[in-house]
Amino acid sequence: MSLAAAGAVIALTLSACGGDSGDDDTGTTAPADDATATGEPGGETGDYVIGVSNTLAGNGWREQMVCSIQAEALASGQVSEVVVMSENAGPTEQVQHLQTLISEGVDAIVVNPSDPEQLNGIIEEATSQGIVVVAIDAGVTTDEAYVVTNDQVEWGRLGMEWLAEEVGGAGDILYVRGIEGVQSDTDRHEGVEAALEAYPDIELTTVWSNWDYTLAGEIAVQQFSAADYDGVWTTGADYTVVNGINTAGKELVPVTGQDSNAFVGQLIDGAPGAVVTNPAVIGAVGTHVALQVLNGEDVEQTTMLTPELWTMADSAERLEDAYNPDRGPDTSAAVEIDFPLDMTRDQLYACEGP
Repeated sequence: MSLAAAGAVIALTLSACGGDSGDDDTGTTAPADDATATGEPGGETGDYVIGVSNTLAGNGWREQMVCSIQAEALASGQVSEVVVMSENAGPTEQVQHLQTLISEGVDAIVVNPSDPEQLNGIIEEATSQGIVVVAIDAGVTTDEAYVVTNDQVEWGRLGMEWLAEEVGGAGDILYVRGIEGVQSDTDRHEGVEAALEAYPDIELTTVWSNWDYTLAGEIAVQQFSAADYDGVWTTGADYTVVNGINTAGKELVPVTGQDSNAFVGQLIDGAPGAVVTNPAVIGAVGTHVALQVLNGEDVEQTTMLTPELWTMADSAERLEDAYNPDRGPDTSAAVEIDFPLDMTRDQLYACEGP
C-alpha cells in the first residue's frame, strides 16, 4: 500500500444531504437488505453520526475503504453525518482520534486499528458511553468491539499454496511482506507458513515493503538485478513488483498479490500471477454492522469475509469484470462481494457521504 507524506489530521465533517437509498439497479455492490431501522436515536429519521479512524492516508486501498463507509452511510438513509479522521499515524495518534470522536458525540466508530491491543482502553471507554465500535480490516483483543475482517490467514495460505504449485514445489521465492508487527501481516505470515509445511524445498528471501508500492517496485529492481527468483509472493504491493522485474530486464515470473486494479490489468494482459481478494469495501461492511447494532439487531461479534483466488486460467471473467481502467492503480478491484450492502458501485465511486 502506497504511503503518502504524513499530513495533518483530516477531519471530514460532511453536511447532511438527500439522495437515493441504493435502489439503483446498475452496479450494485451486493444484494440490497431492506431491514427496518428501529433503534433510538437515529434509525429511520437518519440521525446517526458515524466516526471513522484511519491511520494510512494517501493510499488508494484505504481511500476506497473510507469511500465505502461514506457510500454505505448515505445509501442506508440512517446517517446524518460521517466524521473521518485520517493521517499516517500509529496507536498513540489513533487513541487521540477516538478521544476526539467520543467528544464529538458520535453514535458509532468504525476504526481500522493500528494495533490489536493498544486501543483496547479507549475502545472500552467509548462503549461504556453507549458508542458502538467496529474494528475493520484487522481485529482488536477487547470483547467490547465488533470485528469485521477479511480472513488474512487464509489470504496468506491461498497465495503461497498457489505459488508453490506454480513453481513445481521447489525454488527461490521473493517474499514481500508488509509492515512488521501489523496484525494483518502477522496473520498472512501464519497462512504462508501453513502452506509451506507441504513444500519444504521452497526457499524464501524476506523483504519488507511497508505496503508502499513505490518501495516494493524499487526492492524488486534491486533483488532481480542481483539474483534470480522463481516467483514472488507479495502482501499487496504487487503491480510495481511486476514493473520492477521488467525494469531489471528479467523474464516475468509468477507473482501473487491482492486485487489492486493495476495488478488485475497486468494479469489480463498476460503477466503470470494470481489475485487473492482483499476487498476495500470492508469499510461498508463495518458500517452496515454498526447500523445493525444501533438498531438493536442481533449481530455476531465477528464477521469474516473469505478471500477468493483469481487467475486467468480459472477466473478470467471475474478479473475482466473487476478491472476498471479509469480507476487508480492501487484501488481495490473486488467491489462485488457476498454481503448484503445497500450502496451501489456508482455510489462507491462517487465517494459522497451524508
